Amino acid sequence: MARKRRIGIMGGTFDPIHYGHLVTAERARGDYELDQVLFLPSGTPPHKPLDQVTDVKHRYMMTVLATLTNPYFEVSRVDIDREGKSYTIDTLRILKSIYPESELFFITGADAILEIMSWKNPERLLELSEFIAATRPGFCLENSSQQVVEWFKRNNKRLHLLQVPAMAISSTDIRSRVAQGQSIRYLVPEVVEHYIKKNRLYHSQHPDREGCDE
Repeated sequence: MARKRRIGIMGGTFDPIHYGHLVTAERARGDYELDQVLFLPSGTPPHKPLDQVTDVKHRYMMTVLATLTNPYFEVSRVDIDREGKSYTIDTLRILKSIYPESELFFITGADAILEIMSWKNPERLLELSEFIAATRPGFCLENSSQQVVEWFKRNNKRLHLLQVPAMAISSTDIRSRVAQGQSIRYLVPEVVEHYIKKNRLYHSQHPDREGCDE
């Protein structure tokens, strides 16, 4: 029997996309033998006020520019073109209908995956897709709550940890550095750096603005 096609799903705000996202996607592609990785910029993130998120047209274009040179990467507008908040469960249902014969692997940061039990319909999430949680060096699952540790143990065939040193790069830090006039070279692809400068993104934001990394 032929192996099912494996598709990675890299969801996030990508505000902006950076090398941490790209290295994570490529590492997951190799380690889990993914045939393709779809990058899905979120349309209306459910966990962030809209006034704290850059216009989706810019986030989408930066993601396209950053992924152009990798033939295994593709940017999807699934979360952008649909109405309502971008809940993961809804995204996965749509993708499952588009790729019914494929295995899905949702790639996200460990900080987010540790909150999966608070996501919309978490049990159904694991039925639709396996999850790859990218961690920073030194991450230890046992330091999490007992409830989270038990959740991972019960679902260890569908939940995977992937250590990625580049996860130390942060979108929040990049926005702050731009606002302070500091260099972001080697934190984001050169084309993304130029796009940020050309469109004057993040320059008017307060450097100490807090926010979740995506």
